[in-house]
Amino acid sequence: MKQKIPFNKIYLTGNEISYIKKALKNDHLSGDGFFTEKTQKTIQNFTGCPKVLLTHSCTAALEMSALILNIKEGDEVIMPSFTFTSTANAICLRGGIPVFVDIRKDTLNIDETLIEKSITKKTKAIVVVHYAGVACEMDVVMKIARKYKLSVIEDAAQAYGAKYKNKSLGTIGDLGCFSFHESKNIICGEGGALLINKPKFYLAAEIYREKGTDRTKFLRGEINKYSWKNIGSSYLPGETTAAFLLAQIEKATWINNQRLKIWDYYHKKLFKLEKDGLITRPFVPDVCIHNAHIYYILVSKKLDRNLILRELKSFGINAVFHYIPLDSSFAGKAYGKTLGVLNNTKETASHIIRLPIWIGLNKKTQDFIIDHLESILKINS
Repeated sequence: MKQKIPFNKIYLTGNEISYIKKALKNDHLSGDGFFTEKTQKTIQNFTGCPKVLLTHSCTAALEMSALILNIKEGDEVIMPSFTFTSTANAICLRGGIPVFVDIRKDTLNIDETLIEKSITKKTKAIVVVHYAGVACEMDVVMKIARKYKLSVIEDAAQAYGAKYKNKSLGTIGDLGCFSFHESKNIICGEGGALLINKPKFYLAAEIYREKGTDRTKFLRGEINKYSWKNIGSSYLPGETTAAFLLAQIEKATWINNQRLKIWDYYHKKLFKLEKDGLITRPFVPDVCIHNAHIYYILVSKKLDRNLILRELKSFGINAVFHYIPLDSSFAGKAYGKTLGVLNNTKETASHIIRLPIWIGLNKKTQDFIIDHLESILKINS
């Protein structure tokens, strides 16, 4: 029987069910209960962020960020085109305009040298996306932001546990956004978190998250009743989601370390294919500590990436491509603005292959993947 190797496989720590049972016994299943509070504090301690709010998704955290920064119609927000739709959607929902710029060839992160020349009088913020858990060049980004008095949102959806110069990603800009979707390292099915790095945003964030009310202050006993204060929405996860997430968060370092072993093995074994000019392996700058969220390769321009994916699948290997650049999409053209020709973005989207990576993927299976990848690449080169 042909071996089937999934691209992703969820990992359970063993405490998820017991924590969910405790949440049920607490007789509080809506948001902001015992497990929400404990999980938020655990993330705060892990990252060093002064204020963390759990959300039902990273998308929600991004939408809250746009609300907190008061993105209005016509405001421009600089971001990479090589990202998920949520990064841009959060801005568009407020009437803002995503301004798409190219990425670096090495890290696949926003090209920080293009940011300053993309700034206009309408520019309100910069969104950086830490692709594959590898940090953007944040010193340069923050220097530009301070110079032009712009806000910075870190889309750290893929970056829980990753660092830049020993600072946790998500804690460097004004706001940071994590994802705990089942495709990420740390999971709860659907979930996210907003990291708030400036005290002036704390109250606004709580109000936007609680349907525009000051209910969070009421729950803390700071007021005797709550009321409608501003626009907002329901961005809270339920207690069972928070309970599940706590079990994962408590083992985050171990989970990331296990994935790093798998990532490192791929990286070592694929060196020869890079040396032969058939692929390019991921690059991690010395100032970055990544979390092994993705192991990707970029196949040579002379090779047909889609053909390679089909042939890998014929051997039961579920490797996948990634983003369709937002600037080339229908909505991207309708709502966004593109500066220059995004050659690196286009080439990356056409040549990237993400290999299976999940806890439990052993070296024997990795060798099976690598051997078939090498054979397919050489036959088609």
